[in-house]
Amino acid sequence: MDIQLKRGLLDVCVLAAIKNEDSYGYRIIKDLRPYVVLSESTLYTILKRLEAASMLTVRTAEHEGRLRKYYHITAAGLRRIEDFRNEWKEVISIYQFVTKEEGHA
Repeated sequence: MDIQLKRGLLDVCVLAAIKNEDSYGYRIIKDLRPYVVLSESTLYTILKRLEAASMLTVRTAEHEGRLRKYYHITAAGLRRIEDFRNEWKEVISIYQFVTKEEGHA
Protein backbone atom coordinates (compact mmCIF):
# COMPACT_ATOMS: atom_id res chain seq x y z
CA MET A 1 0.00 0.00 0.00
CA ASP A 2 1.19 3.50 -0.76
CA ILE A 3 2.91 4.89 2.36
CA GLN A 4 1.10 8.25 2.20
CA LEU A 5 -2.29 6.57 1.83
CA LYS A 6 -1.55 4.22 4.71
CA ARG A 7 -0.33 7.12 6.85
CA GLY A 8 -3.57 9.00 6.29
CA LEU A 9 -5.65 5.93 7.06
CA LEU A 10 -3.79 5.27 10.30
CA ASP A 11 -4.20 8.89 11.39
CA VAL A 12 -7.96 8.65 10.92
CA CYS A 13 -8.08 5.27 12.70
CA VAL A 14 -6.37 6.76 15.75
CA LEU A 15 -8.72 9.75 15.73
CA ALA A 16 -11.72 7.42 15.48
CA ALA A 17 -10.41 5.40 18.44
CA ILE A 18 -10.61 8.48 20.68
CA LYS A 19 -13.68 10.05 19.10
CA ASN A 20 -16.14 9.04 21.81
CA GLU A 21 -13.92 9.22 24.88
CA ASP A 22 -10.40 10.14 25.91
CA SER A 23 -7.96 7.27 25.76
CA TYR A 24 -4.31 6.32 26.31
CA GLY A 25 -1.71 4.54 24.20
CA TYR A 26 -2.14 0.92 25.23
CA ARG A 27 -5.92 1.13 25.06
CA ILE A 28 -5.81 2.75 21.59
CA ILE A 29 -3.61 -0.11 20.33
CA LYS A 30 -5.98 -2.64 21.89
CA ASP A 31 -9.08 -0.95 20.43
CA LEU A 32 -7.56 -0.86 16.94
CA ARG A 33 -6.20 -4.43 17.00
CA PRO A 34 -9.28 -6.04 15.36
CA TYR A 35 -8.84 -3.66 12.41
CA VAL A 36 -5.16 -2.78 12.14
CA VAL A 37 -2.01 -3.75 14.02
CA LEU A 38 0.07 -0.82 15.27
CA SER A 39 3.34 -0.92 17.14
CA GLU A 40 3.78 1.43 20.08
CA SER A 41 6.45 3.38 18.22
CA THR A 42 4.15 3.87 15.23
CA LEU A 43 1.25 4.90 17.45
CA TYR A 44 3.26 7.47 19.38
CA THR A 45 4.60 8.95 16.13
CA ILE A 46 1.00 9.31 14.92
CA LEU A 47 -0.13 10.83 18.23
CA LYS A 48 2.67 13.42 18.13
CA ARG A 49 1.81 14.30 14.52
CA LEU A 50 -1.90 14.67 15.35
CA GLU A 51 -1.10 16.81 18.38
CA ALA A 52 1.15 19.05 16.28
CA ALA A 53 -1.72 19.41 13.79
CA SER A 54 -4.09 20.40 16.65
CA MET A 55 -6.30 17.38 15.99
CA LEU A 56 -5.92 16.15 19.56
CA THR A 57 -4.82 17.38 22.93
CA VAL A 58 -2.92 15.57 25.65
CA ARG A 59 -3.36 15.64 29.39
CA THR A 60 -1.45 13.74 32.02
CA ALA A 61 -3.22 12.10 34.95
CA GLU A 62 -2.17 9.74 37.69
CA HIS A 63 -3.37 6.17 37.33
CA GLU A 64 -2.42 3.53 39.91
CA GLY A 65 0.54 5.58 41.07
CA ARG A 66 1.87 6.25 37.57
CA LEU A 67 1.41 9.14 35.19
CA ARG A 68 -0.56 8.30 32.09
CA LYS A 69 -1.13 10.46 29.00
CA TYR A 70 -4.73 10.72 27.87
CA TYR A 71 -5.58 11.89 24.37
CA HIS A 72 -8.66 13.96 23.52
CA ILE A 73 -9.94 14.67 20.02
CA THR A 74 -10.44 18.32 19.06
CA ALA A 75 -12.87 19.95 16.65
CA ALA A 76 -10.13 19.78 13.99
CA GLY A 77 -9.81 16.04 14.60
CA LEU A 78 -13.55 15.56 14.25
CA ARG A 79 -13.46 17.55 10.99
CA ARG A 80 -10.66 15.28 9.73
CA ILE A 81 -12.84 12.22 10.33
CA GLU A 82 -15.72 13.87 8.46
CA ASP A 83 -13.40 14.87 5.60
CA PHE A 84 -12.18 11.27 5.45
CA ARG A 85 -15.75 9.99 5.14
CA ASN A 86 -16.35 12.34 2.21
CA GLU A 87 -13.02 11.51 0.56
CA TRP A 88 -13.61 7.79 0.97
CA LYS A 89 -16.69 7.95 -1.25
CA GLU A 90 -14.40 9.07 -4.08
CA VAL A 91 -11.85 6.34 -3.27
CA ILE A 92 -14.61 3.69 -3.43
CA SER A 93 -15.73 5.04 -6.78
CA ILE A 94 -12.17 4.88 -8.13
CA TYR A 95 -11.75 1.36 -6.73
CA GLN A 96 -14.95 0.22 -8.44
CA PHE A 97 -13.74 1.68 -11.73
CA VAL A 98 -10.31 0.07 -11.48
CA THR A 99 -11.65 -3.35 -10.47
CA LYS A 100 -14.62 -3.58 -12.85
CA GLU A 101 -14.38 -6.44 -15.28
CA GLU A 102 -13.94 -5.70 -18.98
CA GLY A 103 -17.16 -5.71 -20.90
CA HIS A 104 -19.28 -4.83 -17.87
CA ALA A 105 -20.50 -1.34 -17.21
